[in-house]
Amino acid sequence: MKVNAKILVCYNAPVSLFSIYNGKPESDHSGSIDLSEFSFASQIQNITEILSKEFAAVESFSVDKNIKNLIDKLKSFNPDVIINFIESVEGITNYEYCVAALFELLDYQFTGNTSATLGNCLNKARTKIILSSYGINTPQFDVLEPNQKVTSINKNLRFPIIMKLDEEDASIGISEFSVVKNIKELKNHFKFLSETYNKRILIEEYIEGREINVSILNGKILPLSEIDFTGLPNGLPKIVTYEGKWIEGSDYYNHTKPVCPAKLNKDIKSKIERIALQSYNVMNCRDYARVDIRLSKENVPYVIEVNPNPDISPDSGFVRAANAAGISYSELLKIITSFALERKKNDSLTKAI
Repeated sequence: MKVNAKILVCYNAPVSLFSIYNGKPESDHSGSIDLSEFSFASQIQNITEILSKEFAAVESFSVDKNIKNLIDKLKSFNPDVIINFIESVEGITNYEYCVAALFELLDYQFTGNTSATLGNCLNKARTKIILSSYGINTPQFDVLEPNQKVTSINKNLRFPIIMKLDEEDASIGISEFSVVKNIKELKNHFKFLSETYNKRILIEEYIEGREINVSILNGKILPLSEIDFTGLPNGLPKIVTYEGKWIEGSDYYNHTKPVCPAKLNKDIKSKIERIALQSYNVMNCRDYARVDIRLSKENVPYVIEVNPNPDISPDSGFVRAANAAGISYSELLKIITSFALERKKNDSLTKAI
């Protein structure tokens, strides 16, 4: 029997904002397929069909800058819960948390994380400052504005260094050139990133070691996943790049494969799970999130990123971890929706008192 609830699936249609997304000057990808342009949006119909088997009414809505259209849709459909799959609006990542804030202002319950958590976690430097204030290991870093001089960076930072856009996700701007070994390479890549993206740049000590992804569902840790870099050509840094996520046929796409469950001894696994759950709680995550960790050669875990509302398309790492825990894709969608429905129920009871 279907749950008597109206569900609105909100998502953003993919829009290209930058001329280059893969973070490298050599951007000729003729014949390759950029999955970021359509991979999740193409899943919306499938998601809607799955949810329609569980709930009385399910509709979807593509969000763009015309917020009046969104508000009109909310008023006309009046959903009990919004499935929030918004990652950007017309390519602008910062608007992700703004849409969540709109849902909060209009008093609609929605899945995933609050606007404050989304905004804080999008800003990598701010996340690292918060984590560090709670004694959580994260690599040493500095931040440069596009017009700053590289010579102004923290002199205590040790090479190699990895460079990232401070307020972007989906590995936008990350390539093999992101890891630099000396000041000359840093200057060259900083110039490229500044001119290409005109965004603040995070400059972080690079932790050489294993990369572990920790998927967390409502405070419960799912089986850990490790990125297997076997087969990656010599000379390429062992990192997750834009190409590794989105460009079929690239070296990184072919040789950065997740292994779940990860093979870890009991003590190291316990350490990783403890720091990941602490990070999840410190950043006030709810429903679902993924914590990315680098395990140094000395087996010290460093949190490199906290990802609220990570990708949950069927072939994503989060779904792989859920499957390893015995949770099917349809069950996962129902579970995440039920968290928001429970909040709506509790709100109604509170208002009735």
